[in-house]
Amino acid sequence: MGAHIEAEEAGGIGARRAARRDEAVRAAVEQGLLGPDSPIVGLLDVVGIRESAAELRAAFEAVLTPGTPVLHAFAVKATPLVPVLRLLREEGVGAEVASPGELALARAAGMPSRMTVLDSPAKTPAELREALDLGVALNADNPQELDRIDSLMRSSTSRSPLGIRVNPQVGGGSIEALSTATATSKFGVALRDEGAREWVVRAYLDRPWLTRLHAHTGSQGVPLALMAQGVAQTYALAEEINRRAGRRQVDTLDIGGGLPVNFASEETTPTYAQYARLLAEEVPGLFDGRYGLVTEFGRSLLAKHGTVVARVEYAKASGGRAVAVTHAGVQVAARTVYAPESWPLRIRAYDAKGRPKEGPVVVQDVAGPACFAGDLLAEGRSMPLLEQGDYAAALDTGAYYFAHHYGYNSLVRPGVYGFGPGGRFAVVRRAQTVEEIVAESGGAQVDALTRAAWEVP
Repeated sequence: MGAHIEAEEAGGIGARRAARRDEAVRAAVEQGLLGPDSPIVGLLDVVGIRESAAELRAAFEAVLTPGTPVLHAFAVKATPLVPVLRLLREEGVGAEVASPGELALARAAGMPSRMTVLDSPAKTPAELREALDLGVALNADNPQELDRIDSLMRSSTSRSPLGIRVNPQVGGGSIEALSTATATSKFGVALRDEGAREWVVRAYLDRPWLTRLHAHTGSQGVPLALMAQGVAQTYALAEEINRRAGRRQVDTLDIGGGLPVNFASEETTPTYAQYARLLAEEVPGLFDGRYGLVTEFGRSLLAKHGTVVARVEYAKASGGRAVAVTHAGVQVAARTVYAPESWPLRIRAYDAKGRPKEGPVVVQDVAGPACFAGDLLAEGRSMPLLEQGDYAAALDTGAYYFAHHYGYNSLVRPGVYGFGPGGRFAVVRRAQTVEEIVAESGGAQVDALTRAAWEVP
């Protein structure tokens, strides 16, 4: 009965989200955010983002012992936009960063150090020093990095919570490139390699300031059962470290994120509640109050709340198939264009006034503007016929899409707008200009490679 009620609630949430999106597309056309002179935009559903943050908090509160310290840190790489990070901070969500740039974005959003975690497989000494100076949490990826931290800690009074990232080597999911807990993953200390587990235990016993343990198993294509298995292995290691230390040295477990997203429909599945309940069943000691908890969800918080909308510049036919040539392609959806089997997107048709399009279903391709044949958002898709001046919306693109521009053909980055009730919009990121493309491409150094530049005075 509980699962049935939960499914009904999820369906209602999806329907309301779709209605807000339809309203936003129509309003964007009416207000001129979309049109002949602005043929592509990214739209973010502010209400939906807030709802996802609330669902995440509630899911873990339902299984945690009251009073357990918890930090839900958003994986900034999923949507690296300062206003998004500020919104999440307002909702009690911190930031997981993996580069100096992402750390700078989090700081620009006003993210406190106590709500920031730095994970990266290639941290430089300067990056490590900055993290320690700021007091952000830091997970060492490997023995060489831990040696660097050792050197810095000799003269540091940092309050950064410090830990080691381990790879439980429990296997991969359906997308190999996103599977972080395989036998040969580049991340963390591989626990099943000869001598590795003992090295990790000794590292903690020799360093009382190591108080956290981190692993990340999940991502798109990884089933919940495998994610839970990775968390269970990490929990068991923390128990071993504490038993051998004779005290509770590891006091916080960072279980990563990686909840998969359903790109096939409006339904949000799996849910945070399902994952939290599974962890409570498989790793009950995780939630008994002895360990603080850190999560690092990214895609699952934002994907369903973003839409890329592009104008159909031309409608044509080729080989008997209809082709809608739009302004959204590889520059905003590189994963979908280059790996469509792993990253298919739903496409919704809107007419020239931004209204959901109806009519006979036609098999058609939705193409992007880039100059290569494979630049397709969707191939052989059955939907109402897209005509010149209509709009094609790529759904579920709030993470890893319009905020990850690919500079093919020097196509400009689209503007991004947050939308709220009543057709109101807020600028999140302004559209890039052609002049900015020239500047980024060395426009100020136009003569740098000419003969004159190399003549000896």
